[in-house]
Amino acid sequence: MESSSKGLLTQVTQFWNLLDDLAESNPESYKKFIEQQLKEGKQLCATPEPQLCLQTRILKPKEKVLFINLCQWKRIPAPQSATHPVPLKVGTPEDISETSDVYTVIDVAYNPDVLQAAEKDQVKKDQLIRMAMKCIEEQFQFTLSHSYSITKFRIKGSIQRMKQNLMGIQADPTDLREKMRKGEVSSKARCLIEEISSTETQVEMKEPAYELKTVADQNDKPLEIEIKVELPGINSISLCDLSVSEDDLLIEVSEKYRLHLNLPEFVDTEMTTAKFIKEKATLIVTMPLA
Repeated sequence: MESSSKGLLTQVTQFWNLLDDLAESNPESYKKFIEQQLKEGKQLCATPEPQLCLQTRILKPKEKVLFINLCQWKRIPAPQSATHPVPLKVGTPEDISETSDVYTVIDVAYNPDVLQAAEKDQVKKDQLIRMAMKCIEEQFQFTLSHSYSITKFRIKGSIQRMKQNLMGIQADPTDLREKMRKGEVSSKARCLIEEISSTETQVEMKEPAYELKTVADQNDKPLEIEIKVELPGINSISLCDLSVSEDDLLIEVSEKYRLHLNLPEFVDTEMTTAKFIKEKATLIVTMPLA
């Protein structure tokens, strides 16, 4: 068995070395391959969407009104079978003040198929709600009221706030656009953790250093967005999982690095290209504007 595993690993390594060589010897074929990978990974960059909002109460450690936004998100995997645990992600609690009222909002995300199936089955819906409440209690050491009500609105707070909470977005897209107009945007590594509660503990992944800039023509008309990502310790594009949508980008590298960015402009995903420079351990993604 061990010999077989080593043989398979050797074959995989050889395949990815060939792919690296292809990037240098036949850029056109390499481009087509990358475009296909981008299409298949497009849903991984989908953003969470609100499904329903419920209201309950935090009893301990301090009594307070709690709103739970249940969201659907394609990045959350569906359960492997009816007998397997249902994956979900619980966002960070946020205290919000409105006039004299103070309440807490927590965002919880499930796979869209899970929530859609529950819409047709009140028992399943109640189970998902109870599961979310239990995960919140366990994760934050809260004691919640057993009663809840579904509100008339789908989300408490803004959609942008919810997306920032669940996705770990670091800057508002408007702010990023303003910075882009003034020049380049760069960032050094910060810790970014994504937890999917109730099923598994996620590996802590670092955010790599990156440089993002717009490339313009002679008349200063923006043509494309280029991002250079430094990936120390990575020597092959085979370890890079890249997904680009019209307005955001996600790079995950061998359980070591994770970078998610909202793009300052809409881009053409069909024409997006990526190149890995082994000598500098740098991934360069070029995204023409839509």
